[in-house]
Amino acid sequence: MMETIDPRKNEVWQKVKRIMKRSGIGLVLVIAVPVIGFSSLYNVQEQEQAVVTTMGKARSVTQSGLHFKVPFIQNVKKVNTTIQGFAIGYDPGDNESKEEDSLMITKDYNFVNVDFFVEYKVADPVKSVYASEDPLKVLQSITKSCIRTVIGSYDVDSVLTMGKNEIQTKIKQMIMEKLEGHDIGLTVVNVTIQDSEPPTQEVMEAFKAVETAKQGKETAINNANKYRNEKLPEATAQTDKILQEAESEKAKRVNKANSEVAKFNAMYIEFQKNPEVTRKRMFYETMEKVLPDMKVIIDGTDKTSTILPLDSFTGDGAAKDAGGEKEKAE
Repeated sequence: MMETIDPRKNEVWQKVKRIMKRSGIGLVLVIAVPVIGFSSLYNVQEQEQAVVTTMGKARSVTQSGLHFKVPFIQNVKKVNTTIQGFAIGYDPGDNESKEEDSLMITKDYNFVNVDFFVEYKVADPVKSVYASEDPLKVLQSITKSCIRTVIGSYDVDSVLTMGKNEIQTKIKQMIMEKLEGHDIGLTVVNVTIQDSEPPTQEVMEAFKAVETAKQGKETAINNANKYRNEKLPEATAQTDKILQEAESEKAKRVNKANSEVAKFNAMYIEFQKNPEVTRKRMFYETMEKVLPDMKVIIDGTDKTSTILPLDSFTGDGAAKDAGGEKEKAE
């Protein structure tokens, strides 16, 4: 015997099922609508900019206020565009020095502790989000490198006293140039030297050793310059003396040579006029020079010996003999 179903019960069951189905959808809607609504809206503060990424393409939102985005399709990242800063060489919390960053060496090989504070801001929100995983870390690395490079090009007096403004300006310019190459969306607003002082006691000993060595070097250079300044004029004077003596000797020898030439030319002229007389005269003069204190003995025959003094041929005697020969000739 089959059991009969009451039509009224079936109708009630269908109504219950419809109510349950409708109430489930409603519940989902009640939960989903607010969630979707809140996730579709985002607010941009006055000191912020938003980077909205749609299917991998990013754009910046610069206007402050409430904005709409497509849920699950668009992604929003907010970027602080105010001027921010970080310290190098010290801890801003307790103002304690960090020598691994502050201790540097100058152009004149001196050690110095220098603390810096760098102010920066976001210039391009999209690049600051996607150009680098950590743009601030990149900026800090660039800043440390530029600081050491610039400090190393100045002497310790400039770093500690009068050169601070120039050093700050150079560091900022160098950082800006390198940031252009990295293109991470950040820009430097200001670089300030907070403090500069000689190093700690441990490093001070090395500092003094360097100063002592530098003074020793300067002393050695000064002594060398002094010795050079003493010896150089003396050597110059000696050189001038040798040159003058050489020039004098040269002039004497040239004059003597010219005199000998003139004398020879004059003798040659006389020789051409009377060769025999010239030969005798030259012989007598030569013998007078060779044997100035000797007498010449001329043997005429075996019976007669005649002693003729040399001066009789060259002095008054020669003149008299020449006169007698002249008279005989006449």
